[in-house]
Amino acid sequence: MNELSYDDAPIKVRDQLSAAHRRAWRRISEPGTWWTGEQRVAIAAEARNALRCSLCRERKAALSPFAVEGEHDNLGVLSEPVIEVIHRIRTDPGRLTRRWYEQILAKGISDAEYVETVGVVVTVVAVDTFARAIGVPAPELPAPVNGTPSKIRPASAKFEGAWVPMIAVSDAKGPEVDLYASVFSANIERALSLVPNEVRGLSDLAAQHYVPFEKVQDITYGRSISRPQMELLAGRVSALNRCFY
Repeated sequence: MNELSYDDAPIKVRDQLSAAHRRAWRRISEPGTWWTGEQRVAIAAEARNALRCSLCRERKAALSPFAVEGEHDNLGVLSEPVIEVIHRIRTDPGRLTRRWYEQILAKGISDAEYVETVGVVVTVVAVDTFARAIGVPAPELPAPVNGTPSKIRPASAKFEGAWVPMIAVSDAKGPEVDLYASVFSANIERALSLVPNEVRGLSDLAAQHYVPFEKVQDITYGRSISRPQMELLAGRVSALNRCFY
């Protein structure tokens, strides 16, 4: 497999952005905290496959996704509950419910496996959406790297009202001391903190796709376009995507 590259893209892509995408692809290929490299690549492949799922299309068109039963069109690699998580997050994330999440856990997925799955799916969505935006094919998925997941659950993660336990900024110590860039921490970061490496991966991508988390409150920060222009685009995309915030 060739290393991810945008050298043939119709527009110039910043070197820092290309490098961030290469790092993201390497992270997908390597053993995670709860999934093996093979499983992580399979999750990435299923996230792409979800866009062709007839059940997902029917559910998306329905008044409630829970009104439509059936089986997902899937690649036949992962378990049914993992496939359900991937497809729902990829195709209809705005209508996830706590009851649905609890039912998923009851089928045998741990809360930490759920969080890591979310991390892989959002990484694929970010890279694939970028490729589509600049007019190039989605990059080939990486080959999985052999190895064993660490299965280390951070002791400082605790429930604070969200569906999953999270690490508070004040509790980010020891192995997690580098988890947050500043005393300001967005919930989108903390939501993945049950699996700290997924926060690190998201932060790495966000620093290039948007702004570094420590610069979120700095309205003077910009790149080729100004920060107000960045916020205008971000707000418009969020509205189109019916973002919770």
